[in-house]
Amino acid sequence: MRYTTLGRTGLRVSELVLGAMTFGEQGGVGAPMQECRRILDAYAEAGGNMVDTAINYRGGASEEILGELLAGRRDRFVVATKYTVTRDSADPNGGGNHRKNLRLSLETSLRRLRTDHVDVYWVHIWDRHTPIEETMRALDDAVTAGKVLYVGVSDTPAWVVARANTLAEWRGWSPFAGLQVPFSLVNRDAERELLPMADALGLSVTAWSPLGGGVLSGKYHAGPSDERTRLSRDTISERDLGVARVVEEVAAELGVTPAQVALAWVRQRAGVLPILGARTVEQLRDNLGCTAVTLAPEAVTRLETATGFTLGFPADFIAQTRSWVLGAGALEPHQPRSSA
Repeated sequence: MRYTTLGRTGLRVSELVLGAMTFGEQGGVGAPMQECRRILDAYAEAGGNMVDTAINYRGGASEEILGELLAGRRDRFVVATKYTVTRDSADPNGGGNHRKNLRLSLETSLRRLRTDHVDVYWVHIWDRHTPIEETMRALDDAVTAGKVLYVGVSDTPAWVVARANTLAEWRGWSPFAGLQVPFSLVNRDAERELLPMADALGLSVTAWSPLGGGVLSGKYHAGPSDERTRLSRDTISERDLGVARVVEEVAAELGVTPAQVALAWVRQRAGVLPILGARTVEQLRDNLGCTAVTLAPEAVTRLETATGFTLGFPADFIAQTRSWVLGAGALEPHQPRSSA
């Protein structure tokens, strides 16, 4: 497993992140404690060191399980968790990105994780009712107190993230080092604004649902099975099934699994780290195999063509008018920075 630094920090994180959303059987399809242990051990043996969870995953069981599994080896891992989602739906201040919820959520997560600090603390989702200045200052206070080392943001508009980091830069607060977004061959929306913004600001991107909710693993296209799944095949669009078929074709030609091809496509984007959310150790080991998969440019083009994705306005318009606007001064489009 290769390593890179998280954003513009010196923190080394592995190129694949282990998602602990599957840790626990509460609330649907998930993994029991012993399987979680096997998953974490296999991930660590492969060289992985970053584990991502949240205060609300499995009703809190994910953090509790992770805290138990990390006993005696916590410092060897980069532990990341999130806050925003309500701790108590009957409490008006039980959720959101304001200072009160941040403080109470962080104390709850630290207790469950059995640690005195979180390595990366994510804002889980944009709360339009809390000024971003309040959130950034409260996060910086948590960093100053030593309870958080680095901060990141998930599921938030690009303009909000850019404003937040500009404020942090001007005021000497801790800036966001990472961005977490959904990104896969069936959901490329982040390419429009979020990934270019992350590249420009030097943020690492952790990609959740890199298999499109399992659609790109091939299990839905194969027809009915006894395996428990989060989606019903009838709810998956023909467009997404068509993308999955192309993934399977490329996988067959390379002699690898569809999941490995889909994850390899996400990995080939500089600065993007896929989050692996496995329910069994076998699934995890298959996913880890993506590090050995190299996609030729022809395969990448074939996969991307199947998605029918376009950047839309204004990116497409700007690209189309580049030579008209700049004439002889027109340059090739900016290429994202290479990963470390």
